[in-house]
Amino acid sequence: MSAAQDSAAQDSAARDSAAQDSAAQVSAAHDHAPGHVAHDNAPPARSRGVISLVEENCTVCMLCARECPDWCLYIESHTETLPADEEHRRPRSIAVLDRFAIDFSLCLYCGICVEVCPFDALHWSPEFDYAEPSLHDLTHERDRLAAWEASVPAPESRD
Repeated sequence: MSAAQDSAAQDSAARDSAAQDSAAQVSAAHDHAPGHVAHDNAPPARSRGVISLVEENCTVCMLCARECPDWCLYIESHTETLPADEEHRRPRSIAVLDRFAIDFSLCLYCGICVEVCPFDALHWSPEFDYAEPSLHDLTHERDRLAAWEASVPAPESRD
């Protein structure tokens, strides 16, 4: 190896080392920046993270979708007619939920949908780490919304 090549190799190694040191400093500074949430710290109790769904409680009344200020809720349903039986003397129609999705790329996290639901089908879950590689993936369907219900804390007592 010539002296010029040796000098160039040393300069390249020095630049790589300086770049690694700089990246480490930026990373350390980011970890202590105001507003940065470390992944090993739990969010405060009753914090707003993501909206969860209890599908059995949803009657497809559409109040949540009508009151949403940015229309990020997608609800589709159909009606089925149940025959008359001992308890119900006439045939009756019920709404069956086909699709319930929330587009978190549009959601304002205002909580209006959670507040207006008369059947407690929507709850705040403290989950906050649900980033996706594309905006399209931030539309979460009912199966994913239902999975977050396990992390919803119990309501505080009113005593």
